[in-house]
Amino acid sequence: MSEQPSLIEYPCDFPIKIMGKAQQDFTQIALAIVKFHAPDFDTETMAVKASKNGTYLSLTCTIRATSRAQLDALYQALSSHPLVAVVL
Repeated sequence: MSEQPSLIEYPCDFPIKIMGKAQQDFTQIALAIVKFHAPDFDTETMAVKASKNGTYLSLTCTIRATSRAQLDALYQALSSHPLVAVVL
């Protein structure tokens, strides 16, 4: 099975939404993973939104994506972390 060609032209600004329980370390851990895979990410641009009851947090990080491999690795790292519920 051949790999699908990317529909994204790199480099580009790419928003990633990370959702998880509103626990003490969630934001810092998610941010550390994003910064590892996208070292030039500006933490000041991260949008944080709490759910209506404050149980969950949604983080939106718009990174400068340089390749599909970078995005795949970032999604894999975020998705496999126990504090992260959903990555979009």
